[in-house]
Amino acid sequence: MTNMKVVFFGTPDFAVPTLEALLKEAEIEVLAVVTQPDKPKGRGKKLIPSPVKALATAHNLSVLQPKRIKKDATALQQLRDLQADAFVVTAYGQILSAEILEMPRLGCINVHGSILPQYRGAAPIQWSLYNGETEVGVTTMLMDVGMDTGAMLLKGTTPVGLLDNAETVGQRLAKIGGDLLVETLLQWEKGEIEATPQDDSQATYAPLIQKEDYQLDFSKSAIALHNQIRGFYPNCMTTLRGETLKILETIPLGDAYWSQLPPEYQSLPQQWDNLTLETGKAGEIVGIIKKYGAIAQTGEGFLLLSQVQRSGKRPQSGWDFVNGMRLTTGETLAS
Repeated sequence: MTNMKVVFFGTPDFAVPTLEALLKEAEIEVLAVVTQPDKPKGRGKKLIPSPVKALATAHNLSVLQPKRIKKDATALQQLRDLQADAFVVTAYGQILSAEILEMPRLGCINVHGSILPQYRGAAPIQWSLYNGETEVGVTTMLMDVGMDTGAMLLKGTTPVGLLDNAETVGQRLAKIGGDLLVETLLQWEKGEIEATPQDDSQATYAPLIQKEDYQLDFSKSAIALHNQIRGFYPNCMTTLRGETLKILETIPLGDAYWSQLPPEYQSLPQQWDNLTLETGKAGEIVGIIKKYGAIAQTGEGFLLLSQVQRSGKRPQSGWDFVNGMRLTTGETLAS
């Protein structure tokens, strides 16, 4: 039996494990990789390749980088000439036209970072965490001209811990997605999977994250703020003493959460029980837990600031931040 021939479309770190999985599979041959154009970065505006291009180059793969793939006649002809069995897409960053979707014999298969039909769209992992989901997943699906509306093939899931964030969950899902895709391709070619249409009535959406989504409003509950901070990691911000402050990690405090904390936080419940707190206004620092950090009053409950980043500085633990700023109770975090 000849190897299955695929073209891989992908750009960011999330797509790298999928390409790695394809390259390791003896029954699959990657003919070429399509990725976004190199981006200028840093003060010197040096052009930096995408993580997918870096991996493709290391494996001496042919790389296509059209600025607008739907309008690029040369790239379209190159894709036709490859005569691939399937196109595979993971976080590519451009929409594929009907013309492209119809090129390969077995269709275009997408690895999407959610349990479809939930969280269709650009930022499924981030919005899953923002909404406090306790399980997330990836779905392989046949692409159509809609936004993540194609028929589903296989799914993989992973539980979400209280202190997981978009980065840690993304890394797990990327690995699951890579393995799931290989399984999908091999089974799809042999006719061992049936494509299942999505139930559109159950669909939810995960749009691009906007700048205002990063702003913290301490009149929200502790758990809502915690989910926002870990979902939109590492970009959520507030101000203290007129200075912008990024909040990178938090812990909601109280009996509802202790059993979900990892072993390194085992002394936290005891220290919390020994504290006497006055209720403050939203955003007010109402207590400090030794070795851990400052406690902020929220609209409902209390939130420990366990990792923060001052403007222009490196991230630091909540305790180092308290000491470095000589933070005292009564100070207030503002939107």
